[in-house]
Amino acid sequence: MYGGFDAIPEGTIADVAVIGAGPAGLAAAVYAASEGLSTIVLESDAIGGQAGSSSMIRNYLGFPRGISGMRLAQRSRIQAGRFGATFYTGRPVTRVEAGPADEPEHHHVLVEGTHLCARTVVIATGVAYRRLGVPAVDERIGMGVYYGAATSMAREMQDKEVFVVGGGNSAGQAAVHMAKFARNVTIVVRRESLAATMSDYLIREVEATPNISVRPHSRVVDAGGSGRLEWIGLADTRTGEPTAPADSAPESEPRSSSPQAVEQLPADGLFCLLGAQPACHWLPDSLALDDHGFILTGRDVPQDTWVDGVPPASLETTVPGVFAVGDVRAGSMKRVASAAGEGASVLPLVHAHLEKLRQSAS
Repeated sequence: MYGGFDAIPEGTIADVAVIGAGPAGLAAAVYAASEGLSTIVLESDAIGGQAGSSSMIRNYLGFPRGISGMRLAQRSRIQAGRFGATFYTGRPVTRVEAGPADEPEHHHVLVEGTHLCARTVVIATGVAYRRLGVPAVDERIGMGVYYGAATSMAREMQDKEVFVVGGGNSAGQAAVHMAKFARNVTIVVRRESLAATMSDYLIREVEATPNISVRPHSRVVDAGGSGRLEWIGLADTRTGEPTAPADSAPESEPRSSSPQAVEQLPADGLFCLLGAQPACHWLPDSLALDDHGFILTGRDVPQDTWVDGVPPASLETTVPGVFAVGDVRAGSMKRVASAAGEGASVLPLVHAHLEKLRQSAS
């Protein structure tokens, strides 16, 4: 089933509330609903998360020719819906409140003015792309500058100059997809090469694509254009100087206003996939995070929060009955398959917690 915000009945009680509908959340929803648990999925944005914007995932088990992230996500949503999971999209969860001492079986999930109760909560909110932090770039978001793969923009890049910032798999997938349309695609990375951050199969695909090039030791420090993006400025990460002679910039373009010298290059599209950070500010203070803001689970939680010297279950947080899966969890692999695996693996832990609640109530 697929619902909107207004369709959430006041006072709803679910066995499982899944927050986030990326691969981890979708897998949790499929397995929870298929095992007869009343399941609600809450997603602030679009179904699929970051994976949903990947043009082609080629190393996902069972798809030797690859599958687009959007198609994988939609198939998973339909599958979960057929088992009875209910989806609500377009409204973020603003708070999760642990069940009080006199009602520990109900966690309260607040959603933009309404709320529901859940016996267990699975947090699968993933991460958001970091911003470049360059004002001239961020001023042109949606006008040639995009955060995320933005596969829907690929055809608009026909015969144009495209830059992809980032060295992870998402950046590589975006570059390969863009290369089908763009005249040239340049991957901009701070490191010496892609080897440390990108899967080997994808590096080989990048190298085999004639209109993709890689600019190592480079970062975007400026951008310009009359309204839309027309050029970007690159500097060397080691020296701050241009990554190539400055006179290679097009003479028709204005010189950068940046105090450091930069190499200016014509650019029609800039796609930024810079790594990611979790958004966990809405979680209760009693839920432990690591130094980078990722959710701690299992033996990784502080020992002073263990109960009788026993840590929480492997995917359980410091709040009993609240679990974390996928990219938002500290120590996760940040891969689609591992996220889906964690979403499936959380179900035995959910069942165990529900059984504890039944025993305590009897």
